[in-house]
Parts: sequence; structure tokens; C-alpha cells
Amino acid sequence: MNAFLQELVQTRIYKRSQGRITRQVTFAAMAIALIAVAYRLADTMSETKPALYLGVPGLLLLVGVWICYRIVNLPAFADFLISVEAEMNKVSWPSRGELYRHSIVVLVVLFLLTVVLFGFDYAWAALFVKLNVIPR
Repeated sequence: MNAFLQELVQTRIYKRSQGRITRQVTFAAMAIALIAVAYRLADTMSETKPALYLGVPGLLLLVGVWICYRIVNLPAFADFLISVEAEMNKVSWPSRGELYRHSIVVLVVLFLLTVVLFGFDYAWAALFVKLNVIPR
């Protein structure tokens, strides 16, 4: 726990040039979540404690953003994010044409499954009405 706390007060960036995009996106996602929490807290506190409604959420936001910044630079987590970015660079992404064709196939299959399920539902409902299991 002591090593973790020491890591939170440092300012260095672990392996600065590696995994930058993944770390930035991860930091942004955590910061957006913190902004939403701070906004909700400020909104709630404005009704109950008007004198503190900006101070406490603002302090929480500042401390939280610093912790998020340091978390993405913890050696174990940063190494994980670096390896994630390295694996994402190996992915073979489809071309625009392939993406269009595959999306059409998915939409057609979903439509056909919807029709089939509607048919089953209609048939079962008609059977149950005919057997007087459910009223008309």
C-alpha cells in the first residue's frame, strides 16, 4: 500500500512513448466518469448545502483527475495498456466494402429471425386461442 501511495505523488510518466493512445483514451474515460459524478454531487449539494456545492465536488474532481492520471502511469497498469495497444495494432480491420457487406448480412439475418419469431408467436397464440387456453 505504501508503494501505491508513493506512486500517486510522483510526476513522472512511465514509458512515455509507449501505449500513448490507449492511456489517453483510458484516462479520458475515467475523467468523464469523474466529471459526471462531480456534477451529480454538485447538483445534489446545491439543494442541501449551498455553501459547499462547488467546493467539495471541485476538490473531488481535482483529486480524482490526478489519481486517474497517476493510475494510467502505474507500471503494472501502464504495461497492460501498452500491450493492449500493441495487440490492437495487430488487428486486421475490414475494408469499408467488407464492413458494408457484413452489416447488410447481419441486418438481413436479424430481419429474417424477427419474421420467424413473429410467425412462431402468431402460431402459438392462434393455437392457444383455439384451445381456449387464453381468451380472445
